[in-house]
Amino acid sequence: MAELSIELYLQQSGLAGLLHDQHQAIAAEVARLTELAPVADTELQWQYQVPELGEGGACSLFGQLADEPYDLAATLGKTKQNTLCLQQLTALVRDYQTSGHSDWFGIYQARTNSAGEPVLVKLAYFGAPSRAEFPLTAEFAQISNNSTVGLSGKAKIINDVTAYLTAGGEYYTCDPKVLSEACLPLLNADGAVAGIIDAEAFQRQAYHTAALVRLVALCLVLPALLPAS
Repeated sequence: MAELSIELYLQQSGLAGLLHDQHQAIAAEVARLTELAPVADTELQWQYQVPELGEGGACSLFGQLADEPYDLAATLGKTKQNTLCLQQLTALVRDYQTSGHSDWFGIYQARTNSAGEPVLVKLAYFGAPSRAEFPLTAEFAQISNNSTVGLSGKAKIINDVTAYLTAGGEYYTCDPKVLSEACLPLLNADGAVAGIIDAEAFQRQAYHTAALVRLVALCLVLPALLPAS
């Protein structure tokens, strides 16, 4: 069941102007997603490879992987309930991959990491290796859409990364092939940010009506499926 109504989600995320006439399409996609069941033999990514971070941990070094994988079990706890959560999230990620809208996609939850810091933790994804945690700080939000959306609860849609950078926009580059990005908040019933989803495409103008309808539907379904934080 959706955490927020479609209307409230669109208003709070700042997407009402773009999708004001798409309530029926979003509702149909939410209904479809709620019927998806996790595959019993789903191979979960409790560990995944991550890039080396640059000086101070600010940036990912593209093409250079860290020696040690990121361990989700250490962050979440490898419980039966968390296993079920990851199975459900993985099923949704695999389903979204079939849309062909994105070349990279990830689901992140707002949590406190082992160092006691507020971060976005990547729970499930497809695509190239990428950063596991994004700091939820105003400083990091200056260079990261993920952190910006995680703090503000407002969606960030960039349909031409090159033009955005040329105009002086700050951008956290995980993969230089990315030309479009859609980063949307996951909102609890009280409107608090529970996490984000991040979608990236290797083509310009990737995130308009049909693509955004599918992403918004995911945002309405996902909050109820996240692990307890």
